[in-house]
Amino acid sequence: MTNIIDGKAMARAIRASLMDEIREKHIKATLAVVLVGEDPGSKIYVNSKEKAAKEIGIGSIIHRLPNDTSQDELSKLIEKLNADSGIDGILVQLPLPKHLDESQILEIISPKKDVDGIHQVNMGRLILGMEPYHYPCTAAGIMELIRSTKTVLKGKNAVVIGRSNIVGKPIAQLLLREHVTVTMCHSRTQNIEFFSKNADILVVAIGKDRFVGDEMVKKGAVVIDVGMNRTDKGLFGDVDFEKVKNKASFITPVPGGVGPMTIAMLMQNCVRAATMK
Repeated sequence: MTNIIDGKAMARAIRASLMDEIREKHIKATLAVVLVGEDPGSKIYVNSKEKAAKEIGIGSIIHRLPNDTSQDELSKLIEKLNADSGIDGILVQLPLPKHLDESQILEIISPKKDVDGIHQVNMGRLILGMEPYHYPCTAAGIMELIRSTKTVLKGKNAVVIGRSNIVGKPIAQLLLREHVTVTMCHSRTQNIEFFSKNADILVVAIGKDRFVGDEMVKKGAVVIDVGMNRTDKGLFGDVDFEKVKNKASFITPVPGGVGPMTIAMLMQNCVRAATMK
């Protein structure tokens, strides 16, 4: 029988724990979110983060900038937030409009205020096996979801489909820390099925609607679906849930799996940032 990993329930528990910590330790944390442009998906994500922050007692300041904001204007705002002792965490909502250099913008954020965990310092420390100031939110959330299955990770085979800087690369590093053998597949990989069907743990973050079918999954595998694909028929992940759920031992739903945990990890990073002062 397949077990559905309830990301919503896990996220609620984490938020409740953070709420208690904030109250008991009298922590004052403030998150600054920068949203450039009118991307509908980004607006939804920002609203979710604002709501979660308010719920657990984290202050939030949303900077909504027009689509034509220049690189210099955005850079100056981030530098101002870096220098503001009242701001503990900074999050620039991605993707940015195409005329802006994302990598350059992200590098400006102070590593200690980089609550997304994707600054080059935090990512570099992660790769080197050191403790970053903050772990990448989605990857950290995925690890919590995997651990909830009580699967013995040491020596297992994992396949990560997708090599993005915010999901694929960091989750590969976190799995390696648990002595998992990791194979990374991506858009140029030949015969992905050859790799995926041998995976004890399958993490899919490729951005293709129901890309992974049951023929690509090993019986009894733990399947983590990071995809969020909005179609005319509704919201679907990168995994064909209805087909794969009968083959996997554990699987995350979309929605209600990875998404809530990403926001919970962001809140956790914000609290951590506030205690670094």
